[in-house]
Amino acid sequence: MPNKIAAHPPADCACVVGPGHKAVAVDPQLKLSNQKRLRRIEGQIRGLQKMVAEDRYCADIIVQIAAAQEALRGVARNLMKNHLHHCAAKALRSAKKSDSIAMYDELLGLIYTHLR
Repeated sequence: MPNKIAAHPPADCACVVGPGHKAVAVDPQLKLSNQKRLRRIEGQIRGLQKMVAEDRYCADIIVQIAAAQEALRGVARNLMKNHLHHCAAKALRSAKKSDSIAMYDELLGLIYTHLR
């Protein structure tokens, strides 16, 4: 269950360029790694669809679902690491207390909701 700590609006990404949020400090190797992982996950999902269509053994499907979930968690961990090193670090060090509080709340929300 997500924790409803955030009393402040979401933090603006410290990497904002123009309107909206856009990360500009993404390590090219990390980006490439995430793209490759997501393509493999896409293949895993297609395989799961085929397994269900073919009425494969439920336990086998569940094992493959767990593998796909873990692969997605791996991408999320990579993204969180990048976010902490760049966007969050800058906001947390900001002279504007509202920016650091908003980032702290954003990070807690991410942890409570997505990285369990």
